[in-house]
Amino acid sequence: MPARIRIYGQEAVFSGGHWQCPDDSLQAMLEALADPRALSHEAEQEHALYCAGKFGGLVHTPFGWETAAHPEPEIRLEDFAPQHKPERAGWLSFMRKRAR
Repeated sequence: MPARIRIYGQEAVFSGGHWQCPDDSLQAMLEALADPRALSHEAEQEHALYCAGKFGGLVHTPFGWETAAHPEPEIRLEDFAPQHKPERAGWLSFMRKRAR
């Protein structure tokens, strides 16, 4: 059974590692996130839940349409901040004077 989601008023179906949607721009956005390894029913549902959450949409479940939760961020500011000081994060942080 393919996984169905609804984003921006458009319905999209994920099956066999590919998205199908009548809206070309939404299909392109979803295909950019498509996981070709998601071939089982559980993997399709998990991937559809991730995509729906990423774009703030709904996912179809046996109980009807439900709001998908936003996925955890893949990169956090704490990953780049030295010594857990977010104010020092940034790509030019190495040029700042250090407190001695």
